[in-house]
Amino acid sequence: MGRYRTHYIIKHGRHIISNAATIVWLRLDLRLADNPALIAAVKRGLPVIPVFIWAPEEEGDWPPGTASRWWLHQSLAALDATLRNLGSRLIIRRGPTLDTLRTVMKETRADAVFWNRRYEPALVGRDARIKATVAAESFNSALLVEPWEIHNAEGHPYRVFTPFWRACVSRYANDVPATSPMKLPAPRKWPQSLTLEALELEPKVDRAKTMRATWQPGEAGAHKQIQMFLAGSVDNYGGDRDRPDIVGTSRLSPHLHFGEIGPRQVWRAICGHPSPSAMEYLRQLGWREFAHHLLFHFPDTTDKPLQDEFAKFPWRRDAKLLRAWQRGQTGYPIVDAGMRELGRTGWMHNRVRMIVASFLAKDLLVSWQEGARWFWDTLVDADLANNTLGWQWVAGCGADAAPFFRVFNPQSQAQKFDPDGEYVKRWVPEHGTQRYAAPVVDHALARARALEAWTALRKG
Repeated sequence: MGRYRTHYIIKHGRHIISNAATIVWLRLDLRLADNPALIAAVKRGLPVIPVFIWAPEEEGDWPPGTASRWWLHQSLAALDATLRNLGSRLIIRRGPTLDTLRTVMKETRADAVFWNRRYEPALVGRDARIKATVAAESFNSALLVEPWEIHNAEGHPYRVFTPFWRACVSRYANDVPATSPMKLPAPRKWPQSLTLEALELEPKVDRAKTMRATWQPGEAGAHKQIQMFLAGSVDNYGGDRDRPDIVGTSRLSPHLHFGEIGPRQVWRAICGHPSPSAMEYLRQLGWREFAHHLLFHFPDTTDKPLQDEFAKFPWRRDAKLLRAWQRGQTGYPIVDAGMRELGRTGWMHNRVRMIVASFLAKDLLVSWQEGARWFWDTLVDADLANNTLGWQWVAGCGADAAPFFRVFNPQSQAQKFDPDGEYVKRWVPEHGTQRYAAPVVDHALARARALEAWTALRKG
């Protein structure tokens, strides 16, 4: 407590009168349970001021995309409602963040700001500057193990998943997630707040109705989703997780990204389920950890390949082909189904993500950066670490990546993972009729062209 001003506390009814308070700066940690920053603030025994600051310009080249903003609006609304049930509320402001925090600190006489860490390159630097300016503490709510806590035998960051995951599991203490506080100490007078609508987060797009019907953003929605997974799909996860035609995955990714549920909570819930497939699911949680490990140690990979030689790869610029891919009009049913599912719901099955990414980068020879940008704007679970890892993995230019010569055949992938064609029927109803688009490329010829470009790159 020596870092903060001396304070006194007087309890008066439901409120705490004090000459100090604690600001909890909420970001991608939109939950009450197992929220280290919030829990630490409550333990101080002072009024707690939950604050959200909208400052997308501080996120560098990667401000939240359209689908992310839609989800954020719903999640903030849900969080505010939960806070009000505890006698608290969410204070909403616009950036710049440092100036805004200083203003709220002055208004509330807060002597400390607590937050949970983020790992995106632009925000790591921003947060460090803020911590050097105001009295602050940061915590880990988003990962099982911090990116700087594990390294290989040479002391370097891991670039291969399996040894990384072994080290991560051995390091993780299997902590018991903390429960939600029963009550939050409130100040005698709340500072002013913008309305959520004033942030203009919700895009005016046709798919908003479909997304509302598909998702329940917020902490309650996250817990409902994991309970549904534990009650159903988890038992057959190992065999069903690659099948887009059935509900075989957890669909927790947007909830994890926005911090409506934390990885410690997911780990504990999955470990408590007696199923071999449950352990296989935890390995997928490990890929999320690996993605954040890589982003932290290799921040340039959001735009540049981790494998330097791929910087000279002869990608094609073809706006027409890119647009056909974005609209789901390539003439390849499994690709088009995935892109239309994305366009309508803001989500796409992971197996299909790999198929459509391979098609863009290898069949069309359009750069993985173009695909990453499109996913960033359209996915409700758009996460900079996961998005970067996924696209570089498919393009063969990242850490532990699939080799470039592994070119997914969209027809055989569909036969294997959508054997009855149910997924395609759902999203491409005109398939099999004259209304369906002709293939934009011949896969066999496109594959040969891609391998020729790769071979030329290797020869220098």
